[in-house]
Formats: sequence, structure tokens, C-alpha cells
Amino acid sequence: MAVAMSLSPITVFIVESAAIARKTLTDVLSADPTISVIGTASNGVIALEHIPQLQPDVVCTNLQMPEMNGQELIRQLLAVSPRPVLVVSQTVQPTETQTINQVLQAGAVDVLSPPKTEQWSAGERRALLEKIKVLAGVKVLTRPLEPSVPGVSPPPSNQHCSHLQALAIGASTGGPRAIHQILSRLPSDFPLPIFCTQHISAGFLPGLISWQDAMCSLHVKAAVAGEVPVPGTVYFAPDHYHLTLDARGRCYYSTAPAVQRHCPSITVMFDSLAQYYGAGVLGVLLTGMGQDGSAGLQRIAEAGGLTIAQDETSSVVFGMPKVAIDLGAAAQVLPVDHIAPYILEYLS
Repeated sequence: MAVAMSLSPITVFIVESAAIARKTLTDVLSADPTISVIGTASNGVIALEHIPQLQPDVVCTNLQMPEMNGQELIRQLLAVSPRPVLVVSQTVQPTETQTINQVLQAGAVDVLSPPKTEQWSAGERRALLEKIKVLAGVKVLTRPLEPSVPGVSPPPSNQHCSHLQALAIGASTGGPRAIHQILSRLPSDFPLPIFCTQHISAGFLPGLISWQDAMCSLHVKAAVAGEVPVPGTVYFAPDHYHLTLDARGRCYYSTAPAVQRHCPSITVMFDSLAQYYGAGVLGVLLTGMGQDGSAGLQRIAEAGGLTIAQDETSSVVFGMPKVAIDLGAAAQVLPVDHIAPYILEYLS
């Protein structure tokens, strides 16, 4: 007689100094039969004693804790026992851009602002559980505590000798850091406008833009409907709208339906740019779950543009790039830290 095999539950370790909040978070997660809370700690020091032995799939941590706060915990954890970290803290409200930037730089994969009371609504519970289930499939690489010696950056490109007219970047889970690794290596006189669509929770885009703008030499902003894209500027798709171009090449907010539940959609942006620029688009599809962007990258390739997909080793989630590669849409498959040098060499 055949016996049905049950899937192992997603294991979670909770780090929270407030006992009531710790119990509430444990109860919310434990109510889902596919999730098991295998340990808790009241600060980062205690957490670091247990996480390497317990090997949870996901770590949930607050930021404000005694002895070792959440941000330092993330840094230490990624050096000794890397795994996806979800920051659950009142200090990561969408308006707290500096805190969010610091958390992302430390290595957290995602953030969630919990309710101000211990009562979680059905929607808030669902949002937490969805994030846990997504993060459980994320691969996190070891990050040494001591910063590595920076390599020599490629020389700035002062000549635009190729046919390219626009750089388009799409990313989802793990995307903020991947995008940063590309933008931070491009010079201020980069000869193309850059269009970005990043799947991110509504309200967190300003913080992402602020971080990217502060950490690279390009001008980074949210695209404004009606503006003409200019070289050396990065245009992010706004919340709730697809970023496209109109017939005159101006930024346009499309209200077309969501694509595979995503609005803004990477594929919609890629399609629009391929339609306007034709072979003049360089499309880059980065880490992310699902398949948004893969069909759009294929459209860029069909129009004669250059296409790049991030490789599996450097991807936090090798979902979207893999689909694009399987479609034959990626002319190049590169580690994320090789993408900017490749672009600069191509343009030189």
C-alpha cells in the first residue's frame, strides 16, 4: 500500500525582545500548518548561539533589541550561517527610508511593518505568511564581516560607439542589492537612460530610490509621466503603474491590467521599450521568483536588442532569469558583479 509523503514544514526562528510580541508572532506563524517555529530569542547574541545549530529556513527579527540589535545580527548571521532574514519591526515604516536602506545594506531580504497593536488582521496575517513562504525558497550567500578590498572599476565610457539607446533592468526578490551592484559601477556620464522595474511592496519605493541615489553616481528617481528620458538617469517604475513610453518616447504611466499579479510589470516595460527603441535596448533580467520579465526579455531579443540574465549562483532566487534562459531569451548569462563591466566594455 502506497503511503503519501508529507512535505516538511517551513522552519522559522524568531528574534524579538518583547515577550508579548514574540508570542504573538509565534502564534500567527504556528497557525499555518506549513510553518513551524523552531526557536526564539530575545536578542541577537542569544539568536547567534542557536541559529547555526537549528538551521531554520527563515529568520524573523526585530531591529531594536538589547545587547545586539537586529541590524548587527543580520551582518553576523550572514557571515557564519547565511539564511534569508525578514525584518518585522515598527521602525521599517515606508517613511523610514534611512532605516530601510541600512537594513537592506546589512543583508535583509525583505521587511514588514507589523500592526501597532498585538491584534493582527486577516490581511496582515496573510502578508506575513506570504513573505515567509517566499523567503523559504531564497538562497543567501555568505558575506564576510570584513569588507573585501574593492576592485578596480572599469574606466568611464565617454563614447557611445554602439547602437544602444536604452538600458532596461527588471528584478524581484533580492533585486535591490542586485540593482545596486550594477548601478554603483556605472559612471555619472553613462550614455544611456536606464529604466528599472523592481517588484517591491507599495510605499517602499521612495526608500529604495533614496538608497540607490545616495550610493551611486547616477541620478536615480521615480519616472514622471510626460518627461523625456535622458542619459545618466535611472527611472524607476512607480507603485501601481506599469512604466512604458508613449509614441514620442516620453515616460508614460500605463494602467493596463497586472501581469501575473505584478503592477508594475517588468514584461510590460520591456515590451514598450522594445517597441520604441527596437534593437537599441539592452535588457537585463535579475533575481526574482516567478516569470515576469522573461517574455519581455524575449521580445527585446526578437527586436535585435542585447539581453542579459543573471546567473544562478549570484541570484537570490533563480526564477525569472531561469525562465528567460530556458526560453532562449538571454544572449548572455552573467554573475551580477560582471554585468556592469560587461555593459561598459560593450559601450566602449
